[in-house]
Amino acid sequence: MKKINWGIIGCGDVTEHKSGPAFNKVPGSSLVAVMRRNEEKAADYAQRHQVPTWYNDSHKLIHDPNVNAIYVATPPSTHKEYAIAAMKAGKPVYVEKPMALNYAECEEMNKISAKTGVPLFVAYYRRQLPGYLKVQELISQGRIGDVRLVNIRMYSPPKPGDMNIKDVPWRITPEISGGGHFVDLASHQLDYLDYLFGPVEKAAGYSFNQAQLYRAEDVVAGSMMFESGALCSGVWTFTTSAAIEKDEIEIVGSKGKIVFSTFDFSPIKLQSESGDEEFENVRPEHVQKPLIEMMVKSLQGNGECVSTGVSAARTTWVMDKMVSDYLKLV
Repeated sequence: MKKINWGIIGCGDVTEHKSGPAFNKVPGSSLVAVMRRNEEKAADYAQRHQVPTWYNDSHKLIHDPNVNAIYVATPPSTHKEYAIAAMKAGKPVYVEKPMALNYAECEEMNKISAKTGVPLFVAYYRRQLPGYLKVQELISQGRIGDVRLVNIRMYSPPKPGDMNIKDVPWRITPEISGGGHFVDLASHQLDYLDYLFGPVEKAAGYSFNQAQLYRAEDVVAGSMMFESGALCSGVWTFTTSAAIEKDEIEIVGSKGKIVFSTFDFSPIKLQSESGDEEFENVRPEHVQKPLIEMMVKSLQGNGECVSTGVSAARTTWVMDKMVSDYLKLV
């Protein structure tokens, strides 16, 4: 494929700044069509972002002859449906994270990708952001020695809308999102660790709803062992006080440790035998642009993309191990 002409299914908030504009800023890539079921919102998005074509029907966008790649930016409950339809139409797919409602759906998507030979990518864009590549570099340079363990700590107060009983946000509606804030946010962390250390061999966890603000889990404690032998523990809670809010990943090695955040782009901290250092963690104008650029190059035959359906399914498998028992009771 020489020119990648993208169509977006579900032009909601994530596409406004994180991803949508980036498609026109990557060489060899253009955003040529968008789709949203609400035709007024679809038309408005197309006008504001100078997109030539809009639809309120996904079938029409998928089969638009001017579109040769699809970005599925809907909630997870429709990822499988749209991705499979696009792949069967012969069009590569870029799916928002998490990849699907559960690991079984991820497997179905990957089977279609393998059967059709059509590429499937997932929006775990931290795999290509500068600060996270810096963490990878520090580890590969041996700055902290051999990695022994990883600690994840995420403490967050309730989000706006979490207590809205009449209009529950889709991100905490398990039938739509696959779980609660853990599935939405921890997926970034777990996928990035998969990028650093490879597949998880074993995973287990406990999840519960302590505050009873909504039906989805609001606290999770989990543990993992990577195939490399490194261990990881994590605690996520989404109903704490803002006074103790925390977003931290600590990677401990035989000669030091690295501490960084997932979401606030604070400086990366290195403590080693040679002293303490800090490194800037730059937030790009459009955070998905580096990964989109890698995908475009891959589709043009220039290298491989680091975030695929295969790698993303592993992250969903880990999350399923931690929350599926609770979600079965919801």
